[in-house]
Amino acid sequence: MKKNDYALGVVSISFRSHTPKEILEAARAAGLCCVEWGSDVHAPCTDTTRLMEIAEMQKAYGIACSSYGTYFHLGETPIEELESYIAAAKKLGTDILRLWCGTKSGEEYSDLEKQKLFDQCRYAAQMAEKAGVTLCMECHSGTYTQRLQDALALMREISSPHFRMYWQPFQWQSVEENLTYAKAIAPFTYHIHVFQWKGKERFSLHDGLTEWREYLNEFPAPRTLLLEFMPDDAIATLSKEADALKMMIGEGT
Repeated sequence: MKKNDYALGVVSISFRSHTPKEILEAARAAGLCCVEWGSDVHAPCTDTTRLMEIAEMQKAYGIACSSYGTYFHLGETPIEELESYIAAAKKLGTDILRLWCGTKSGEEYSDLEKQKLFDQCRYAAQMAEKAGVTLCMECHSGTYTQRLQDALALMREISSPHFRMYWQPFQWQSVEENLTYAKAIAPFTYHIHVFQWKGKERFSLHDGLTEWREYLNEFPAPRTLLLEFMPDDAIATLSKEADALKMMIGEGT
């Protein structure tokens, strides 16, 4: 892998108690190039003033917005609200939105529930195409994409370049299981959330360099790698974790 294949950044929800300015300062100091802003605390879709302030600060700090991390749940959040999130993403300077698909694992859906969820996903993909943005489903437990077979079925059924995936390892699964998921979902994947967890325990990314290099080998095309949560939740730890991220891709020592 080549370092130029990757853009390195951080997810703002890693530091919910800090201001956007503090996060941008820390990201720049850590040598990162982008931030995924969360819609829950830092960049609410209805707060136009805050969104424009963040956009201006990004210019000042030389940091881009990689994506808009929403808490929009397809199948639960009223679909008409998606327009506000798309507008907010554009104000932040990104055309990629992270969404959650459903509210439970795929095997828990009845046939009727699945049909309704997929119908809303198709409609959302059409909205995204019209707006010129891409909706990426988070690879997350407790959602329809928890299981690989369900995530693949979703991608193939919706079949839209404007409806894609994120990837992250499941901390409850083995490295081998996560590699299987990564390899299969890679053709549909935009961004990757990076962290080193085992069950409920958090570790430094330095402890997971070997397995993470294996994971990244499954994503041969350029990707954005976003640090999500520090092992100790401290913003001061960002530079250390960013160093590990750079080591993963062959930059630094």
